[in-house]
Amino acid sequence: MAAQPVSRMLRRVLRSSVRSCSSGAPVTQPHPGEPSQPAVEPLSSQVPSGRRRFLREHAAPFSAFLTDSLGRHHSYLRISLTEKCNLRCQYCMPEDGVPLTPKADLLTTEEVLTLARLFVKEGVDKIRLTGGEPLVRPDVVDIVAQLHQLEGLRTIGITTNGISLARLLPQLQKAGLSAINISLDTLVPAKFEFIVRRKGFRKVMEGIHKAIELGYSPVKVNCVVMRGLNEDELPDFVALTEGLPLDVRFIEYMPFDGNKWNFRKMVSYKEMLDTLRQQWPELEKLPEEESSTAKAFKIPGFRGRVSFITSMSEHFCGTCNRLRITADGNLKVCLFGNSEVSLRDHLRAGASEEELLSVIGAAVGRKKRQHAGMFSISQMKNRPMILIGG
Repeated sequence: MAAQPVSRMLRRVLRSSVRSCSSGAPVTQPHPGEPSQPAVEPLSSQVPSGRRRFLREHAAPFSAFLTDSLGRHHSYLRISLTEKCNLRCQYCMPEDGVPLTPKADLLTTEEVLTLARLFVKEGVDKIRLTGGEPLVRPDVVDIVAQLHQLEGLRTIGITTNGISLARLLPQLQKAGLSAINISLDTLVPAKFEFIVRRKGFRKVMEGIHKAIELGYSPVKVNCVVMRGLNEDELPDFVALTEGLPLDVRFIEYMPFDGNKWNFRKMVSYKEMLDTLRQQWPELEKLPEEESSTAKAFKIPGFRGRVSFITSMSEHFCGTCNRLRITADGNLKVCLFGNSEVSLRDHLRAGASEEELLSVIGAAVGRKKRQHAGMFSISQMKNRPMILIGG
């Protein structure tokens, strides 16, 4: 399918989805000379300037508990709110599903917030809520609002499949949500149903529209690229960034339990880049942000940009600043590692803050220099992605 027809198709979908959005306002481009729609105000800007200056001038050394043996500071925490999901994506969940953890063994809301407070107190300044699908958790808006109260937390993000986003995003934004990643692996409705084994393409489009309408910029769109399935759509996704404030992030296919990964299905970053440069030779690389997992590029004159998550072909372990807490309360210091420690069990045993920090510090201290490589990872026992937090 050519890029232009798909771009027109998405614009039609976005226009038609406006009818089901509560505001009824279409996605519009600013005319020359008119101010563009303001982006969502970052959490840090809501702190009085005098207080921000005081915090900068009196900043304490970064927590030893969140610093590993290689000196990497872990300031980014991903918290899975649920193992449940309303889709069944092929790369995330085995076809026959996964056994879910009993509810009594999942973190309660108060346990989630207790751990978040502890990590933020030690220097975490960004938290991303994941799943499963985090928006199926009934109290997700309240959790965001409670996190928003934590002093020192600069960014609250969420990674979602977008099915419920249009309905919940106004409440989430009001509660303090500052960043959004939306998973979308195809622009073809029939192929969407094949990949996720469910309907819902139009709802995801409505979610993207709503995020743009509410001023999120960029809206990050995560696309897992799989050979023989969607690699032919790379130009179509890039074409969307011409007029929309999107950061389309192409993700190399990664091995997890039950997703039938093999090397032949993986499309490398270099191959994707070569494909795009055939159509857009002017594609230019942007400076890399500290601890970023993405290699970002932009086509001059385009409103958005494209990025590549190169976990398999060019890992970024050396600057990794991420930790993960699973929905059942296990701390994972590496996405691809199978080493975990239960913070839930220590919490429920009445561990003090100091004891929890000792457990966390020991786990972080054992973090390896880099992951084992895609071929070794594919043979290792690890959780399916849905049980880690995507």
